[in-house]
Amino acid sequence: MAVKVNDADDVKGARGARRGAQTLVEAWLQGLPLVLMPLLMLVLTSAPAQAQSVAMTGSMGSKALLVVNGGAPRALAAGDSHQGVKVLSVGADQATVEVGGKRQVVTLGAAPVSVGGGGGGGGGGGQGSQIVLTASSGGHFVTLGSINGRSTQFMVDTGATSVALSADEARRMGIDFEKAPRTYGSTANGTIVLYRVKLSSVRIQDVEVHDVDAAVVPQGMPHVLLGNSFLTRFQMKRDNDVLTLTRRY
Repeated sequence: MAVKVNDADDVKGARGARRGAQTLVEAWLQGLPLVLMPLLMLVLTSAPAQAQSVAMTGSMGSKALLVVNGGAPRALAAGDSHQGVKVLSVGADQATVEVGGKRQVVTLGAAPVSVGGGGGGGGGGGQGSQIVLTASSGGHFVTLGSINGRSTQFMVDTGATSVALSADEARRMGIDFEKAPRTYGSTANGTIVLYRVKLSSVRIQDVEVHDVDAAVVPQGMPHVLLGNSFLTRFQMKRDNDVLTLTRRY
């Protein structure tokens, strides 16, 4: 929002007000007993670091392909940092990362881990309440997450009744869907058979939801569709290319 300055006196008045406030703060600090100064500095600098969601999707020699907070994979070597996550070491199937002085081992293909924050050690418990997603170049909200502890790629689909995944993806996750109740669904290519299942957990970033209804589709799918059986548990707010999901229950 543009701010119009109407008068030179207004500018002088604003500067004087800022200087007056600064003088009051300086006077208050100077009046503190010396014994309280270290305590004040401790309070000012001890705010907990924000937890980061980190997953490893692959490796390239001495570099690990890491996904931080559901963003695009980044190839990072030991010593590299990205969005507050520092890589300490890289192995063939795992990497050790650090956030805010807290270390965590991230395993290739496993569910994202939560590193840093003020709530104890890494790994987290999926007790977060908010998911923040950024739209891809195509306008879709795609993010890494996990189903029943197995890593997968989601795409938000507000038109889908439930979470939907392909039969191949379900088999990879050990979901025994072939004995599940069958139903039918309509697609652009006609009517298809669906298998109704319930997922023990769906986790994105540091938010985990349990007992989520899902449909297994025989056809291949590039992503797991994050439908309304998950989304209705959140309040959704979109601001340009940022989608924020705030947990309701």
